[in-house]
Amino acid sequence: MRLSSFADYAVVLMSAAARHCGHAGLAPANSEKAAKMNATTLSAETGIPLPTAQKLVSRLSAAGLLESSRGTGGGVRLSRPPAAITLADVVEAVEGPIAITACAEQGTHDCNLETDCRIRPHMNVANDAIRQALAGVTIASLTREMA
Repeated sequence: MRLSSFADYAVVLMSAAARHCGHAGLAPANSEKAAKMNATTLSAETGIPLPTAQKLVSRLSAAGLLESSRGTGGGVRLSRPPAAITLADVVEAVEGPIAITACAEQGTHDCNLETDCRIRPHMNVANDAIRQALAGVTIASLTREMA
């Protein structure tokens, strides 16, 4: 199993936003730089192509992970502290619910084997473990220097 490039880019973008533009209710360390953080500057810093960065900013804003403002001095910032945003939040914001199989997703019934499947309950255990692992990693932890 592997994250899509889109989800991977979303994590990279959120980490850059956490390093540079703070979050709502807390002044960033360098407010001049923070005021200019937008999809263009995030793209330049991370190497994520600009159209992709723009889509990510839009999706992450719609999911409530980024707060955006338009106009002079506008830009994006995290909507809450980086320690309160997890990898699960970011992945679900851009990919939808975390589900390793169709039957693990709530309300989905696309499997022809579902009525007689003895594996489904076990797949839900595995799916929950993956989601919990992603929920245990915060954006704040990704911005720390590695020793």
